[in-house]
Amino acid sequence: MLDEAARHTPDTVRAAYADVYRELLGAGYTAVGEFHYLGFAEALAALDAAREAGIDIVLLLAAYERGGLERFRQPSLAAYLDQVSELRALGARVGLAPHSVRACSRGWLEAIGEAARRLGLVLHVHADEQPREIASCLAEHGLRPIELLADTGCLGPRTTVVHATHADANELDLLAESGARVCLCPTTEANLGDGFAPVRELLARGIPICIGSDSNVRVDPLEELRELDGIARRAALARDVVPLEPLLAIGSTAGAAAIGLDAWRDVEVDPAHRCLRGIDPENIPAALVQGCSGGALSPA
Repeated sequence: MLDEAARHTPDTVRAAYADVYRELLGAGYTAVGEFHYLGFAEALAALDAAREAGIDIVLLLAAYERGGLERFRQPSLAAYLDQVSELRALGARVGLAPHSVRACSRGWLEAIGEAARRLGLVLHVHADEQPREIASCLAEHGLRPIELLADTGCLGPRTTVVHATHADANELDLLAESGARVCLCPTTEANLGDGFAPVRELLARGIPICIGSDSNVRVDPLEELRELDGIARRAALARDVVPLEPLLAIGSTAGAAAIGLDAWRDVEVDPAHRCLRGIDPENIPAALVQGCSGGALSPA
């Protein structure tokens, strides 16, 4: 992944992202929260690509204090916040994104959490994706990742924690108390062997869930929802753990809320698609999430 990131330029980002955004549109995504950490010039190219492809975008500009590649990192916290201000001055929809507790120190997390509240921006952050991350956070801070986010003021109703695969009960309680949500990326988490998302525990606490395409191994929102539903069913040894209507909301309204959108393009369902032939109209929503690909969807 780092080798792939290192080779990109603004020109390659503009071309490659436009291709991916068109693929997202073709699969039924009509808006994207781009968690971007390839550099500022490349962030501008991503905005260009979204305009070319015709997809709504919220640029989640990653704050990277340490680790990763040099191109990921800003020279200072002030430089990061200046980049956010410049994007907003250009009219871009922007969110703050401290990449993770391993990429940002306590001081950066505190300042970014305060900025998100002051500016009224969404905040996205990776946390509890892998056990090694948790062990490192405990060693440095004496806290687990989501506990650290709570302690630094990064949790709130405009916060989305990405993954939370290995969050424990106390961390899930902190998410619920703060009104934060969780973005699950089920096909990516499966591909990386990261574990099973605590879907039932999230639902039991009323923590809002949305889905992300993440590593682009698959671009299919229906497959993400199906995998999420399957995780909950296998854990419960029962069907219908996530009712149909809330499951569809996870793939639509919940995702829009996570990136701060109050309006977005609808999608249309093709009833003649091979996955839906012979399906009664009232059963199409269930058929979509249980047996269809995103090819049955298109922007309205």
